[in-house]
Amino acid sequence: MSEWRVYLSGEIHTDWREQIITATKEAGLPVSFSAPVTDHDSSDDCGAAILGGEDNKFWYDHKGAKVNAVRTRTLIEKADIVVVRFGDKYKQWNAAFDAGYASALGKSLIVLHDPSLTHPLKEVDAAALAVAETPDQIVRILKYAIRGEL
Repeated sequence: MSEWRVYLSGEIHTDWREQIITATKEAGLPVSFSAPVTDHDSSDDCGAAILGGEDNKFWYDHKGAKVNAVRTRTLIEKADIVVVRFGDKYKQWNAAFDAGYASALGKSLIVLHDPSLTHPLKEVDAAALAVAETPDQIVRILKYAIRGEL
């Protein structure tokens, strides 16, 4: 069985990625995972740190967004499945962009969020092939997609 490539995008303040990776390994599923840089400071500062500082915050952030996009675009394009997690603490515009990008590329998109976010994420949910509420549901979807097992 060939290895499936799953990109884990979105919220960086909880251990949802680790839960999915651990449970997928325990299930023996042939999956390799990738993700954006999840160190918030590194992600924010990468453009200026690599390409030179900026006095204007717009250009500082602009450089960082573009340098981060080298990674995120490449990994989303290579992914078989893209999972995007929305947390309830912050507005994750980058996660919404990743979901839209994955959808535009025709990737199998799975969205993960609390039921309280259903209304604000209705357009994102409409583009997804599945909307899950827990990391366990993501693993169960992967198991079903890969092995055809419930």
